[in-house]
Amino acid sequence: MPDAFPLPDPALTDGSVLLRPLTAADVPAIYAACQAPDIQHFTFVPVPYAMDHAREWVGGAARAREQGEALSLAIVDVDDGGLVGTVALLRPDWQHRTVEIGYWVAPWGRRNGAATRAVALLAPWAIRTLAFARVACDVDIDNVASQRVAERAGFTRDGVLRSLLEIKGRRWTLAAYSLTEEDLAS
Repeated sequence: MPDAFPLPDPALTDGSVLLRPLTAADVPAIYAACQAPDIQHFTFVPVPYAMDHAREWVGGAARAREQGEALSLAIVDVDDGGLVGTVALLRPDWQHRTVEIGYWVAPWGRRNGAATRAVALLAPWAIRTLAFARVACDVDIDNVASQRVAERAGFTRDGVLRSLLEIKGRRWTLAAYSLTEEDLAS
């Protein structure tokens, strides 16, 4: 296992969004975004979501990166520099070269492709630069918008993982997607 997730260098951007490390200045926007009912329902953020949750997550992001556990990045609008969401590489299996990707976009940053752009930047980078063979994207079966993000970012739907997890007092059935090094070669 590597000592740390490296930061993308140069930073990943497509001219519309930029992916950068989280900072303490992002805490208010993260807190505000995580009040959205769909973010609370379709992600694993705590409910209710408090300002301390945002502070702790941002404060722990560097440690998680340095320990090779996760790489969490802000999705920033290039034009105004504002945070519109987050994207992360999670639960790496360094031996088998697999990792998961997760993301959310704040209500004020939606409907302009920010999530798709972020995923389409980070997932191929994880394969090409970090040598992961597979990036998984598991999405709540009822989260149609997030499934569209995975598909538009080039992921293939592998199937459905029925009743896979129990989190927040409910069973989660997930649509399973993946992007592989073979996908990028074709």
